Amino acid sequence: MQDIFERNEAWAASRIAEDPGYFSRLAALQAPRYLWIGCSDSRVPANVIAGLEPGEVFVHRNVANLVNPGDLNCLSVLQFAVDVLKVRHIIVCGHYGCAGVKAATDNRRHGLIDHWVHPIRDLARVNASTLECLPGETEREDRLCELNVIDNVRRVAETPILQDAWARGADVTLHGWVYGLKDGRLRDLDCTIFPPGPEAP
Repeated sequence: MQDIFERNEAWAASRIAEDPGYFSRLAALQAPRYLWIGCSDSRVPANVIAGLEPGEVFVHRNVANLVNPGDLNCLSVLQFAVDVLKVRHIIVCGHYGCAGVKAATDNRRHGLIDHWVHPIRDLARVNASTLECLPGETEREDRLCELNVIDNVRRVAETPILQDAWARGADVTLHGWVYGLKDGRLRDLDCTIFPPGPEAP
């Protein structure tokens, strides 16, 4: 544990050396443009892989980047981001090689996580014919990771939080991305949902 404190001290000192006003500015205001809903996987830290500084992205992470209608933690983060922080973009980001996605479909018992990843199991069942056409297990898991992101972008859009925000004219756009652990690259899954336009007369 002491090693972590030493690393923190070195990091803080290096930031001050580079920019003496860094922490005073950071402490004064939180005004991120982005909400990131991602996986808890320790290899996928949002601000690092997106090249963003602390204060630029508001983050919620859970196993397999799920937006569950019963998850008050996720919904509270979403509402705070939209209604208080006034974020402009919400990013649901999954990653290839996700252990949560694998746990949903490997036909083994994992404990409480089996309940959590149940929506992914349902998603795999609905898309079984598409997934079975892929050549191998890795390809099927990767495609299910993508489908999970796309499904959760839709779930965010359907929340009363987003529906109410859009009805008030909030300019919030939803994005679905996936991250490659093997190459460090983000990929846009082309499932962007823009705020609805004005009603036709």
